[in-house]
Amino acid sequence: MDRARTVLALCTATALVVPGLTVLSSAARAADADLARNGGFEAGLDNWSCTAGSAVTSPVRSGASALKATPAGSDNARCAQTVTVRPDSQYTLAGHVRGSYVYLGASGTGTTDVSAWTQSAPDWQRLATTFRTGPSTTTVTIYTHGWYGTGAYHVDDMSLVGPGGDAAQPPAAPTALTVGTVTSTGVGLSWPAVPGATGYALYRNGTKVQTVTGTSVTAGGLAPSTAYSFQITAVNTAGESAKSPVVTATTAAGPGGDPADLPAHALVGYLHASFANGSGYTRMADVPDSWDVIDLAFGEPTSVTSGDIRFDRCPAAECPGVESDAEFKAAIEAKQAAGKKVLISIGGQNGQVQLTTTAARDTFVSSVSKIIDTYGLDGLDIDFEGHSLSLNADDTDFENPKTPVIVNLISALKTLKAKYGDDFVLTMAPETFFVQLGHQYYGTGKWGGQDPRAGAYLPVIHALRDDLSLLHVQDYNSGPIMGLDNQYHSMGGADFHIAMTDMLLTGFPVAGNAADVFPPLRPDQVAIGMPATTNAGNGHVPPSEVNKALDCLTKRTNCGSYAPHGTWPALRGLMTWSINWDRFGGWEFSRNFDGYFG
Repeated sequence: MDRARTVLALCTATALVVPGLTVLSSAARAADADLARNGGFEAGLDNWSCTAGSAVTSPVRSGASALKATPAGSDNARCAQTVTVRPDSQYTLAGHVRGSYVYLGASGTGTTDVSAWTQSAPDWQRLATTFRTGPSTTTVTIYTHGWYGTGAYHVDDMSLVGPGGDAAQPPAAPTALTVGTVTSTGVGLSWPAVPGATGYALYRNGTKVQTVTGTSVTAGGLAPSTAYSFQITAVNTAGESAKSPVVTATTAAGPGGDPADLPAHALVGYLHASFANGSGYTRMADVPDSWDVIDLAFGEPTSVTSGDIRFDRCPAAECPGVESDAEFKAAIEAKQAAGKKVLISIGGQNGQVQLTTTAARDTFVSSVSKIIDTYGLDGLDIDFEGHSLSLNADDTDFENPKTPVIVNLISALKTLKAKYGDDFVLTMAPETFFVQLGHQYYGTGKWGGQDPRAGAYLPVIHALRDDLSLLHVQDYNSGPIMGLDNQYHSMGGADFHIAMTDMLLTGFPVAGNAADVFPPLRPDQVAIGMPATTNAGNGHVPPSEVNKALDCLTKRTNCGSYAPHGTWPALRGLMTWSINWDRFGGWEFSRNFDGYFG
């Protein structure tokens, strides 16, 4: 709304007051209307910005849908929208709620912000409050939320009744979306400006992936030789336009040869090389040819912050039958001669690594280089767990990290990649807490109080995406994670692996912010991490569920309740913890992989 025009209108109305004649102000003339958009959630979460929540079909008060949102941790599951209003006008905010400690309110009123709440509503209960806008207020934010740790709440039929503002129309849909430069990993797009638009949203294969303020964008992070569809919408404070007509583009072929020289579908496994457990010791020479990438577990630091990584092979007293160093090195050479890759994996459950200083960073580079050179290894796997990575409170942008442990790790890995060249294999094995949880929470959050480790791997992955050979997130030992369908997914079936992998291959908003999207990885960079047996970790699934996940992601068949946003026949493969546990389980995991991919 143009404030200058409003002031002029009010001054004109005042000037026309003469004896016997009353001229109503523009606010008084305006008819009251319901200004809340999609207040019944019949169009899902359109027009609402929610930290958590989804539209459900039961329970509902009216229509076919209602909001269900579940507070978790330090998130109160807030849903909000900004509404255009008139200055110095009266409004009534109302809604029907179910649950414990449910709130609705309005902020930015220009006078006194208001809210209403109920301690307990076992059935639908109406909440309402009123407010008056300030003399220069043209927008207010209406919201609803629950309370920390109190369970799910429901909302339906939200309304804001009062005089409408002057500029409450979303812009028209963009036209003439045009494909420009196409590379193996990106597609350039442009379109004419839309009057009244303050920004634009890019949709790839039907999913919103990016927002921009200009009239051109490059959709990046794409897979070579792959077809994509694109649409654009125009946005302003009143909402989002309809989508433009679809355009399609197929990315160019990638550079000749895989820099990591991996097979089209690879099986990755961890070999217990420095310790023994219930799975027993497996000699390097006894690892079957099924395994394409063998990660030596683990290189660990002399102290948490030293950066000094040591790889100590399992002693004979702990690992009966362990081979000598000479035999171990000869077996590595034999594996490499057969086309296999052998890496040193740094970290693990007990190997906390925090590169808090540049001195620790440099020590990390030199000590890891020494291990690689001593054993003639092909590269490095980063398996930082626990408290190795976390984000400082002021570190809120995954594209421009500031936390020393993050910045120094990125620098160290880039140095190692540059030292060993294009043939250097770099892989990562983060837990879901450090990657996919970043869709909902990132670091300590806007208001603080969140776990600073949430999403902390995202800046590392993003900074190294052009150098990264494989990302195999551990889809095990995980709590429920919200997917791109705004539903929580739990371990135990194919759907969990499909939803978690879809996020990596589609990209996802970070901390629920549609303007801050983590771009997708190429499918040849992604493998799915699974435990080899029930003994190896929580979240084991039988071969039938493994195959369902692969069918859905690579062929778009045999999908369950989760619908992925694409089909990726170039998905690289599977990772498992571990080779030793697979041997303990009769090689079921690796034999199933061989049977599936031939």
